[in-house]
Amino acid sequence: MKQTQKTWQGTSKKRRNSAFFIFVFLGMLTAFGPFVTDMYLPSLPAMTSYFNASTSLVQLGLTSSMLGLAAGQILFGPLSDKFGRRLPLLVSMGLFLASTLACIFAPTIEIFITLRLLQGIAAAGGIVISRSIATDKFKGANLAKALAIIGAINGIAPVAAPVVGGAVLKVTGWQGVFGILLLVGILLATACVHFNESLSHAKRSKEKITRTLSLFKNVLQKRKYVLCVLQMAFAQALLFGYIAASPFIIQQHYGFSPFAFSLFFAVNSVAIATGAGLSVKFKRQETCILTSCAGMLVCSLLVYAALANDASILVFESLLIVLLFTMGLTFTAATTLAMEAAREQAGTGSALLGAAGFLFGSIVSPLVGMGDIMLSTGITFVVCALGSTLCGIFAVRRKEPVSDSAAGSVC
Repeated sequence: MKQTQKTWQGTSKKRRNSAFFIFVFLGMLTAFGPFVTDMYLPSLPAMTSYFNASTSLVQLGLTSSMLGLAAGQILFGPLSDKFGRRLPLLVSMGLFLASTLACIFAPTIEIFITLRLLQGIAAAGGIVISRSIATDKFKGANLAKALAIIGAINGIAPVAAPVVGGAVLKVTGWQGVFGILLLVGILLATACVHFNESLSHAKRSKEKITRTLSLFKNVLQKRKYVLCVLQMAFAQALLFGYIAASPFIIQQHYGFSPFAFSLFFAVNSVAIATGAGLSVKFKRQETCILTSCAGMLVCSLLVYAALANDASILVFESLLIVLLFTMGLTFTAATTLAMEAAREQAGTGSALLGAAGFLFGSIVSPLVGMGDIMLSTGITFVVCALGSTLCGIFAVRRKEPVSDSAAGSVC
């Protein structure tokens, strides 16, 4: 009996850890963030009427979810270094299902905003642990390729999320959008049950739970890691500024329907995914970062000029596509360099990397709604692109010893 059970476990382990399962599973986990933030974007204008709330108050639901996504990664990252990847994943999935169900029945905008915070914390587990699993499995050039493939898969989420959200909104209202999120959570929870642990007991942190935060000190001492994190955070702040402003610019200023907005958003998401996928064509990830930063800075200035002069939707959308494509280039490159620098504490390093982006995004999101949204959005784009460029230049200029992990072999 024991021999049979042992044989079955070995077979099951091999099946669950196939390359196909790993890539699809990691792609779904990293897509968690876009689904949580993007799927209900077409609903934002409608929710102002439902809750009888102002635009800025409704946008706080987006801000609170991003704060949750930041805080949750700080929590789940070190825990995954301590207890492995699987257990924290299961806990995060359970919390996500409970908070999403509660969002559907939220009676006031204040309660909804609070629940969105909890939902963001829960979804963060999947985001931060997915990068840690990739780092467990791959090294060097193969890690860059794995993250690029995951980034391309992740591109499906922002494409599908607003399209599905816009379609559901026409039939059921914003509650139906969260019903779809609930189904996605159930699917991911099932996948988590079948996931086989990727971090062995020997490689787990030996620190006590009360001292897990001390792991952050180790990664924060790596200057190249910190600079890559900041470069990525400014780029993500630009992205979240676009996410927060685009429903109001496209629907209210240009007069398009929620479903038409979702189609615009889908096209723009393809641009991001394409940039992430093509980043591996660069021989050096440092070159990719510099190319991305230059593109973001130039394009953000052009987008600002277009918004300030009330350009046509064709001009605005064309410039936005190029801007988001250049942004996609940096997501894979900065993630690869940062995770290589923090390989010894991959969970903690992934936590800070993801948390910084969502923290910056939570600050930027309400700013684009202040005053004239056209001008405030353009200014936000330029400031974020400039910050990303400066951090990127200093990150690639810093010379550090090449680690053994750069060999490019697969674990």
